Amino acid sequence: MLEPNIIKDDELDVLLADVSRLYGYDFTQYSKASLKRRINRICLIDKFTSFAELRYRLLHHPEYLQRFIEEITVNVTEMFRDPSFFKALREKVLPQLGTYPFIRIWLAGCSTGEEAYSIAILLKEANLYKRALIYATDINPGVLEKASKGIFPIAHMKQYSENYILSGGKEDFSSYYMANYDMVKFHTELSEKMIFSTHNLVSDSSFNEFQLIICRNVLIYFDKELQNHVFQLFDDSLDNLGFLALGAKETIRFSNLENKYKQLDSEKIWRKTI
Repeated sequence: MLEPNIIKDDELDVLLADVSRLYGYDFTQYSKASLKRRINRICLIDKFTSFAELRYRLLHHPEYLQRFIEEITVNVTEMFRDPSFFKALREKVLPQLGTYPFIRIWLAGCSTGEEAYSIAILLKEANLYKRALIYATDINPGVLEKASKGIFPIAHMKQYSENYILSGGKEDFSSYYMANYDMVKFHTELSEKMIFSTHNLVSDSSFNEFQLIICRNVLIYFDKELQNHVFQLFDDSLDNLGFLALGAKETIRFSNLENKYKQLDSEKIWRKTI
């Protein structure tokens, strides 16, 4: 199917400036190609036939903003996604974190929470959960509300269970949730150490010191300048010898901070060295 081409490049710039000026959400340094594709998709779904119609809705109906943000921010995730990554966390990172008396983990861009529950399970199985806190943040308040409930489609559990086993999990994965018709709810003890909060990687500052920061498949939507800004934010937030974990297609190489970090094997996990 051909993608709609309702929004032109100059109109995209006008729209992003409007959203930043009126609502404080700055998407101007996001990848233009990705944004344009998603905004054109909004026009198609919500039946806007012109840039003017979409702009009018955003300017004069503030309640439409949340839907706009939900559509242009990417919320594709799953539990124990890329099992080898979680296996590296389990075997190489958590033993190091276990040397700290208290462990703070920042999951930036947590989307609907699947990774937050995956991290909670890893910590629990490493006997570290009781002295850990998981700060799960996202720009989108709608996905945070879903994440805090810990409710996911039962149809996803087969894939999640396979991912969990490949990541080194040895328990019965179904022991972590209760099934009810076509949904499952993960046990509330897994979310007792989670703090869900909105945070904008573009405009908000560091809010704590962490031993592990995980931000996967978010930076690929940012341009080079914004990536460097976010890496600096992470560096300001990370303890010396702390760990930074990124998505499979993301890297701290070629950034302004490359020389301060050493990569663990082939996984996209770096340790701050100075």
